[in-house]
Amino acid sequence: MTRFHIEVLMLKKLVTLPLIFFLCFAAAVSAATATPQVEREYVLGAGDVVRITVFQNPDLTTETRVSETGAITFPLIGSVQVGGQSVPAAERLIASRLRSGGFVQQPQVSILPVEMKGNQVAVLGQVNRPGRYPMETFNLKVSDLLALAGGVAQGGGDVAVLIGTRDGKPVRREIDIPGLFGAATADDLVLSSGDVIYVDRAPMAYIYGEVQRPGAFRLERNMSVMQGLATGGGTTARGTVRGLRIHRREAGGELKVFEPGLDDLLRADDVIYVKESLF
Repeated sequence: MTRFHIEVLMLKKLVTLPLIFFLCFAAAVSAATATPQVEREYVLGAGDVVRITVFQNPDLTTETRVSETGAITFPLIGSVQVGGQSVPAAERLIASRLRSGGFVQQPQVSILPVEMKGNQVAVLGQVNRPGRYPMETFNLKVSDLLALAGGVAQGGGDVAVLIGTRDGKPVRREIDIPGLFGAATADDLVLSSGDVIYVDRAPMAYIYGEVQRPGAFRLERNMSVMQGLATGGGTTARGTVRGLRIHRREAGGELKVFEPGLDDLLRADDVIYVKESLF
């Protein structure tokens, strides 16, 4: 090997080693600064039914319901306050009571929730399976609950209303349902026990007169008068788009009748009237 080749190899080593050290350092910093996504534990509540077992002590196996005060009754140690505690915390509490009472030297307690009724959320309105659902985890989101309810039913709107309590204060928030399934959204909130999601009916508009299909139709977002006419199948042979009339109920309750432009946007409960052509 010539001196030239040796110098080239040494130069490659000098370039490669710092690069390796830099990549290792960057990976270490990334790992140290990465924020782990901590999942909340299920918290026991009144009405929950739990099965409690103690390893190698089958006679202590108990299935019981958490009372309204958050207490359960367990053999040997009596009443134990588990309401408001996570499952691991309740396991440690029972194990501590068994150990301190001298009943089991090294108790290994396991709690299995059989029925979770203490922490529930409800979904109502235009969904396929309305009702109350247990929060099996404390990371249940709005999109998860809508999925459990079978999604929005036919005729349901694009907006859901969340009603609940946060920090002791009532909360009401409107949520854009299609936006829940975008790239990222702040509307896909983590639910809390007692939350209610309500999906209203889709807004409607109406068309009558000289159109092919008079009647009610679903009002889509940013739907124009021209699109509303198209939903009605267009005008009949005797109809005309000149002299259209829209009957609109204003916020104060007064009725407003006016001639719109074809590109004007419709509002919920608008009524389009297509008159007969005189020629």
